[in-house]
Amino acid sequence: MRALIFVPPKNTMQSGQAKSKHWVLRFDQRIAKHLDPLMRWTSNDDTLTQVILTFDTREEAIAYAERNGIPYDVEEPTPRLRAPKSYADNFKYTRWTNWTH
Repeated sequence: MRALIFVPPKNTMQSGQAKSKHWVLRFDQRIAKHLDPLMRWTSNDDTLTQVILTFDTREEAIAYAERNGIPYDVEEPTPRLRAPKSYADNFKYTRWTNWTH
C-alpha cells in the first residue's frame, strides 16, 4: 500500500485559489478494477483507494505516513505563473494590433 502526497490542482470552474493550499495523502490502487457483469460499471474491491486525507502542511502529511509505516511519494506543486495584465493596456496608443470586439 503506497501513498502519494501532493497538492491538488485548482478546479477549472473556480477562478480563485480556495481549497488548493492543503496537502493530500491518497493511497494507490492495489487491486485491478473489474467490470460489473450486470450494470457494466467499473468497480474496485479496494476500499483504501477511497480514503483521502488532507493536511495543512507537507511536513504533517509526511509525518503521518512515517508514523504509520506507509511508504509514500511526494509530488511537489508546480508554481503558478501569472502574467501581469492591465485593463488600460487595451487602450494604449502604442498597441501593435487593432482593438476589436
